[in-house]
Amino acid sequence: MSDSESKSSKKGFSVKNETSIGYLEGILSIIINTILFGLKYWVGIISGSVAIIADAWHTLSDTLTSIVVIIGFKISSKPPDKKHPYGHGKAEIISSVIIGIFLAIVGFNFLVESIHRFADHQAASYGTLSVIIFIISVILKEGIARFAFWGGKKFESRSLLADGWHHRSDAIASFLILVGIFIGKYFWWIDSVMGVMVSFLIFHATFNILKDSISTLIGEEPDVKFKSDINEIVTRIALQNINLHHMHIHCYGLHKELTFHIELASDMKLKEAHKIADELEKTIKTEMNIDTTIHVEPVE
Repeated sequence: MSDSESKSSKKGFSVKNETSIGYLEGILSIIINTILFGLKYWVGIISGSVAIIADAWHTLSDTLTSIVVIIGFKISSKPPDKKHPYGHGKAEIISSVIIGIFLAIVGFNFLVESIHRFADHQAASYGTLSVIIFIISVILKEGIARFAFWGGKKFESRSLLADGWHHRSDAIASFLILVGIFIGKYFWWIDSVMGVMVSFLIFHATFNILKDSISTLIGEEPDVKFKSDINEIVTRIALQNINLHHMHIHCYGLHKELTFHIELASDMKLKEAHKIADELEKTIKTEMNIDTTIHVEPVE
């Protein structure tokens, strides 16, 4: 568990606030990307540019992934029930995996089409309208990417961060195409090369999204800073150095479950040992918003 996760938990961000930001980002993304898709696809047909047409479909895929984000937040905001006692927070992580898969498909299709275009020696003819539309695209996509990153970091949302990378990859793709428009008249192959470059940018974003999301689903070792924070609380509450081990953290969206073992004197009364463990659990819940279960072991 990272330092940023600990800090944000202390601030007590609610599922309601996280869901509201997720819905807002998703709705803005759907509106902006649908409009940009129509404009890019129109310009791509007029200019005969494979890079522009592929980027148009990349933009449309942003609309689809934003729908996934909204669905993910809708499911993850549901309260715990009998079948899911830890809540539905992992649905939001699963949605980020879906986004990564979408990105991989878009990047692969982009790469194949660009290679075919290069092999056929096909060039593109750009115009002033292309320049205007792609300047607008770069500004809007970078703007919504920053909003998604802000929300993702504030609420520790994997799907918002994933969607932010999707928006940024589209902004970078649009910028590269904009550069290509200006130098395209000097090199017939620039459109195909831009297509290949953008596809690898998409693959890079896909790798980061899937790596982080899958790692979280599998389960991660608590980091050094988190362990240090827990040790500090244990030492402060118990008023003695205690051997703490077997620490495990399980993340379910904003809900987190922590378990660890502590060693107490074997001659300590059961009532006193329970009091220490109970106080530790309450303090960790108050300061870090984590539900904790502590196993007490006797030591000579």
